[in-house]
Amino acid sequence: MPVLVDIDAYDHHLFSRAPSGSAAAKASLENRAECLDIGLINNMPDAALMSTERQLFDLLGAAAGRLLVRLHFYTMESTPRSEWGRDYVRRYYRSTDDLVIGSLDGIIVTGAEPRAARLTEEPYWTTLAQVMDWARENTISSVYSCLAVHAAVLHMDGVERHKLPAKCIGVFAQTKTRDHPLMHDIPAIFRIPHARWNEVQEEAIASCGYSVLTKSAEAGIDCFVKQQKKSLFVHFQGHPEYETQSLLGEYRRDMGRFLRGENEVCPTIPKGYFGTKAEEILTTFRRKALADRRPEFFADFPADHLAKNLRNAWHLPARRIYRNWLLYMASQRAARSRPLALNGRSRTKPVQDRGGYRAFGHHG
Repeated sequence: MPVLVDIDAYDHHLFSRAPSGSAAAKASLENRAECLDIGLINNMPDAALMSTERQLFDLLGAAAGRLLVRLHFYTMESTPRSEWGRDYVRRYYRSTDDLVIGSLDGIIVTGAEPRAARLTEEPYWTTLAQVMDWARENTISSVYSCLAVHAAVLHMDGVERHKLPAKCIGVFAQTKTRDHPLMHDIPAIFRIPHARWNEVQEEAIASCGYSVLTKSAEAGIDCFVKQQKKSLFVHFQGHPEYETQSLLGEYRRDMGRFLRGENEVCPTIPKGYFGTKAEEILTTFRRKALADRRPEFFADFPADHLAKNLRNAWHLPARRIYRNWLLYMASQRAARSRPLALNGRSRTKPVQDRGGYRAFGHHG
């Protein structure tokens, strides 16, 4: 089924992924009341705004099956952005202040690059806390990724993140630790990308009532959940939505920052991601970068060679997890909207239709 995207301006880049012809759009729009409404709270830096939209759009499209999904874009106005970034979100996003206007079944809250020593000192902290408070009362389920995970557990249960000695980056084997609707049809062991400077630890969250669903011997816990009032909060310390070359792009960015003197730490090579030959090429480049740290050297970064044999080992489990999430919300919504007895008559919860949506198909 197509994914509907709530964007008024038809020059958005996702329009290039729309299916040809009008039949799909017409069929989808006739069933708008049956859509799952998902809000994307996109806090990623300017350079990653569009790729994050594409990643989650494609993942939801692959996961939806026969379900219809309607995706809405929201931004926190307190998130620091360049002039281009402010213009971009003005054109295509609503403010999180508008969340109260409509009815969403779920939200996905992305991470952001850490700027402050403590999360409560981040410029967007107050707004993010308000979003989480709204979500636990008004959504069926909410997904938090990377830094947003650390913010959620801190705000909800006072669990502090811990700084890692080096960036956790790579594709790591995850072990499924318990049965849960989100883990249906997921292998006992599978792989998921991680890219973060901090972590929350299993002992701390377990003591606060969270259920760990997956964890890694190398990367720590990944997926864990907790019912927060009306909403099931789902947390991913990793990045199931990443595309095949996402980690390569992130490593290249970090290497550029090191060579330009913007970061004093030379990035470690992502684990479990490159083949043997690519790791040898990258090890040689890294040695040269450490020995002769110059911005000009960044032009020699062997991105094309490194990208040749990359493979996406996480797409299938990521798609299944997100499909299970969508199915969970659909079943919960159906249960909550069953007819209720009222003075001998039955009534159902009205469905709000905000209109203005255009259908998109998934191109995997």
